[in-house]
Amino acid sequence: MPSPDITPGAPCWIDLMTSDAAKAKQFYGELFGWDFQTGDEEKYGGYITASKNGKSVAGLMQKDETMAGFPDAWSTYLRSDDAAATAEAVTAHGGQVFMGPMDVPEQGHMAMFGDATGAAIGIWQPREMTGFELVAEPGAAAWHELHTKDYATAVKFYQDVFGWDTDVMSDTPDFRYTTLGKGDSAKAGIMDASAYLPAEVPSNWQVYFAVEDADASIEKAVGLGARVIDGPDDTPFGRLATLADPTGAMFKIVADTRQGTGDPADSGDTTGA
Repeated sequence: MPSPDITPGAPCWIDLMTSDAAKAKQFYGELFGWDFQTGDEEKYGGYITASKNGKSVAGLMQKDETMAGFPDAWSTYLRSDDAAATAEAVTAHGGQVFMGPMDVPEQGHMAMFGDATGAAIGIWQPREMTGFELVAEPGAAAWHELHTKDYATAVKFYQDVFGWDTDVMSDTPDFRYTTLGKGDSAKAGIMDASAYLPAEVPSNWQVYFAVEDADASIEKAVGLGARVIDGPDDTPFGRLATLADPTGAMFKIVADTRQGTGDPADSGDTTGA
């Protein structure tokens, strides 16, 4: 399979900040069939790269004491051709710089921001590491989605900062949804979550992983220590469920998603997970 076509502003990588890297490796390795390679401690802080069938799909990082107060979580990274310019654009359009652009030797530059609605989002300016090498296949990321409490502000932020060419998929009081790209070319989505996200839950990005069989994957995940947060539900985009891994990091799975057709989100999920 050819490498994914990752355009500027589109999702290009995901990683997990975890309080127990060994447990995370065991869980995701068994659930998704991932293999792992740990990077040099001095150069890369022991960053762990996960691969499926020899193709990189995600990263894992053991949290240090500075992250002790934050929950374990998956992060989505958008591609940037100029990390410093993106940081300036983020602040100019109402966002926050959580971690300024930093050089990852030989690999690229990364940064973490809060968008104008408070959701955390990463960026990656590639050099040798260009991003994930497998998408929308079992064991790899299938979709990336922002659940936001301020839909209009979020859409404008990603248009202004990342140059998103957006398409309105739905604009009803019950379901407002905008995608990056249209139809077969859609690469991410923004959902109006103002009606269901609890006050204590901030706007947030969520990652969907493709699986062959949602029910079998749920059974396996629970056996490995996961919790089912929501679902499974049958939708026009596949069978969906929201899970929390053994240390509490939330993620979604989708079976039989139609590759490249966009959002698998219209599932009735109101958990904010």
